[in-house]
Amino acid sequence: MSTPSSQPPARFTQGSTFRHVVEMTVTGAIGLIAIFFVDFLSLYYISLMGNDQLTAGVGYATNVLFLAISVNIGAMIAGTALLSRALGAGKREDARRIVASGLAISIALGVLVSIALLASIDVILEKIGAEGTPRDVARRFLWIVLPSTVFMSAGMMLSGYLRGVGDAKRAMSVTLIGGIVTAFTDPLLIFTLKLGTDGAAIATVISRIVFTLVGLNGIVRVHKLAEMPSLAGIRKDFQPFFAIAFPAILTNIATPIGVLIFVSILAPFGAEAIAASAIIDRLIPLVFGLVFALSASIGAILGQNLGARQFGRVRQAMRDALKFSFLYTLAAWLLLALLRNQIAAAFGIGGLTAHYLTFFCLIGAAAWIFISLVLVANAAFNNLGFPLYATAFNWGRSTIGTLPFAYIGALYWGVEGAQTGVIFGAAIFGLWAVHVCFKAIDKLEARATSTVG
Repeated sequence: MSTPSSQPPARFTQGSTFRHVVEMTVTGAIGLIAIFFVDFLSLYYISLMGNDQLTAGVGYATNVLFLAISVNIGAMIAGTALLSRALGAGKREDARRIVASGLAISIALGVLVSIALLASIDVILEKIGAEGTPRDVARRFLWIVLPSTVFMSAGMMLSGYLRGVGDAKRAMSVTLIGGIVTAFTDPLLIFTLKLGTDGAAIATVISRIVFTLVGLNGIVRVHKLAEMPSLAGIRKDFQPFFAIAFPAILTNIATPIGVLIFVSILAPFGAEAIAASAIIDRLIPLVFGLVFALSASIGAILGQNLGARQFGRVRQAMRDALKFSFLYTLAAWLLLALLRNQIAAAFGIGGLTAHYLTFFCLIGAAAWIFISLVLVANAAFNNLGFPLYATAFNWGRSTIGTLPFAYIGALYWGVEGAQTGVIFGAAIFGLWAVHVCFKAIDKLEARATSTVG
């Protein structure tokens, strides 16, 4: 087996932590935003059909799909954390085994999740208030897309592995190439072949297959980190994998649960509120994609430095990530506020749908300044060995930080009140999560020092 002395130092254990944060985030964001932009275009194309019922239906479907994606993200977090730690400690043979085991486990999870959601589609749609045409559109969309969850699971895991290695450009290319493929197939299927919302669903499936193949090329051919999974390897990695993955999955499921709670609060206000929410759900990742990329990228940087026991660099990387996150989300919010009317006009919407959308751009988007703090802190918790902290904070923000504030706001001030209420809960949990994160780093350093002593 390789020893730490026989391998060169892991990439993130040397050089400027801020440079690593910016490089990994920007390259990761390019790939992510490509996917988000294509999703945005899909909904934009559907909105051009001039039917809020179709837009609302795709919005409902997207919220359900986020449940499956959240499980995939949890598995990806575990695989990336284990791989980056092994590489940080110079254990390349262990890294190869971890890659194989994690990929096999993530594929199995993808199959199980798709089966579970397909079996419960009607119940979920009923619980979130979908009915009539929006319900029928959402149901059909999900039956097309959910079976491809296995490719989403594998592709996301491979992208995470590439980030764990430090190969930011190839990690970016996984989603970027998938996004480019979808950008071409979406209008072809939706308009040229006149498949409508079915075309958007089929384009999603094609994209997932493509980015899985791109990820395999990077891990297998370029980095030569893959080997055939073995039962012995899976048994060895199963417990450490799920020690991170299980709480990480619980953590990430909290977000779509929170979204579903929020959608159920909006449902009584009609298709206009749901259509606006569907547009906002696609607008958020496009505008705040850099934050998602940051939370995905910081884990590899923290993991490698934790494996090398460089706690000063762990703290500095967190400070750099939080500073970068705050400045970016503030600028993004201001940009949304300035362009709110142009955004509504671009979708060709009016009336209440446009009003709800522009209000979010002006006021509601401020919540993302604080939500970003939770995302970055949770990435740190998952990669530093405190995954249950991430679970607690994400569930807290998505439930206690969402339901009472949004419900009371909606009760007295309608959709606008619900959007404003989310800001208060996000602020409480965002600031609290950052405080606890640095306390956790102190605890790790004290534990390491006492062990050495």
